[in-house]
Formats: sequence, structure tokens, C-alpha cells
Amino acid sequence: MRRLAAAGLAGLLMTSLTGCSDLVERGFLPKGVTSTSEEFTSFWNQTWLWALGVGVLVWALTFWCVVRYRRRKTDTGLPPQMQYNVPIEILYTVVPVLMVAVLFGKTVEMDNTLTDTSKKPDVTINVVGKQWSWDFNYVEAGVYDSGVQAHLTGKKGVEETLPTLYLPVNKRTEFVLTARDVIHSFWVPQFLQKLDMMPGRVNKFQVVPTEVGTFTGKCAELCGAYHSEMLFQVKVVPQAEYDKHVASLKQRGQTGFLSNSLNRSELVPGEQQFLPPGVDSSSIVEEGKK
Repeated sequence: MRRLAAAGLAGLLMTSLTGCSDLVERGFLPKGVTSTSEEFTSFWNQTWLWALGVGVLVWALTFWCVVRYRRRKTDTGLPPQMQYNVPIEILYTVVPVLMVAVLFGKTVEMDNTLTDTSKKPDVTINVVGKQWSWDFNYVEAGVYDSGVQAHLTGKKGVEETLPTLYLPVNKRTEFVLTARDVIHSFWVPQFLQKLDMMPGRVNKFQVVPTEVGTFTGKCAELCGAYHSEMLFQVKVVPQAEYDKHVASLKQRGQTGFLSNSLNRSELVPGEQQFLPPGVDSSSIVEEGKK
């Protein structure tokens, strides 16, 4: 029994260390599931390694100065006053400027990669943020899905009530992001990128999901009292299952393009209304449905 327990403990320890090693290799980021995840993770790790190198150097020099030039009992008055050293001053001015310039250039390059929308997408989805849920317009398919605010009870099954966005695996998806009321932010942590949704403005980015699975999405911009409950799910599925989901939306009569106009009217039964004082909701609802 002791040998069995020892073997089980050793196995558990090895499993834990393996998982920890994988987490460290990713720089403590979530496991990416898109075609750009590996490139972004590499960039992330490199910036931290350079920052750690600079930090270690600064700490070492600081410690050396503290020890080397500490005040001794025999010291009286001020320490010897040193003149400036031009080569050293040039060195510690030029090197940081070069480091910041390189980091800035690499950051811009990575940002351009993540926000590049020059390629033709296989699927275009208009994601509409609203207090405090999400609407999804599947542009090419001509169907939509609409969510209502989640209610987090702490019990199982809540995730089944969340708005669910379907994406075909290994297909290029373009997200067209808009907001109906205040600033929101579309974030799927395992996509390793997010983008704000600004009222009156359209933002876009593309991803190619490479793994089948269900992933949690959320709003990453504080948008009001129930910001924490503005959740959704992303299901990355084979093309056949994606087509089946689109067909089911058509069968339910959810065809056309759901309005993303700047108002807080209800678009589906059960959705909460948050209208400014004195505004007639009936006219806005009719305009929104158009």
C-alpha cells in the first residue's frame, strides 16, 4: 500500500510539474487556439525575458553600489565628489533609447499582424455589444442570434443560458464589432486578443480558430452595474456542425440582420430595456426592428 501510495504521489507530482512547465512556457498566458497564438506567445515571452534581463542588471548594479560604496565608521564628511563620465552617460542614454525603439517596432509589427483584415474571410460575423449581453449577425448566412443578460446563480447549467457564438474550425472569421449603447470590449481569452466596441464606430479583426472546443468570452471594458455578467460562449466546431447551427437559426425564423443602432430598446422578448428618461420606447423599438 505504501509503494502504491508513493507511486501515485510521484505520478501526481510529475503531472503537476508537467502542467506547470507548460504554463511557464506560455508565459502564464491561456493556451491559444488561433493561427496567431504561437507568434503572439513568442513575442510575449521575449518581451518579458528582455525586461527580466534589464531588471537583473539594474538590481546587480544597485546592490554592488550599496556594498562597494557603503559608509564606513572611518568615513567623515561627504564622500569624494566624482566628475561626470561622458562615455558612460552616452552608454546609459543610447542603449535604453535603442531598446525602447526596438520594442516599439516589434509591438507595432505584432499589432499589425493581429489587426490585419486584408485577407478575404470565410465567415463574417457582426458582434453587437449591449448592456449586458450580445447579439450575433451571421452576415453571409443571413441569420442572427440574440442574447439576454446572464444571471449568475453559482449553480450548474448557467452556461447553457449564455449567448453562444458558433465558428467553423480552420476557417478565417472576421468580427465586425459595434455597440448599441456604451463602450464594450469583445474578448475571448484563448484567442489571445481583444478589441473595443465603440458607439458610432466599427472595429474589425480576424481569427482562424485551429482547435475544436467551447471557450468562454466576456466583456473586457467596465460598462455598468452588470458588467461581470456580460458573458458568452464560443463553440468552434467542424463545418458540418456550423452549417447545421445556421440552418437551425433559419428554421426558428431568425433571418435577416438584427439592428445594431445606437439605442437601448428591446429587440427580442425578455430583453431588458434601459431607456433615457422621457424617451418613448415604442418608436425606438419599431426603428430598431427596421
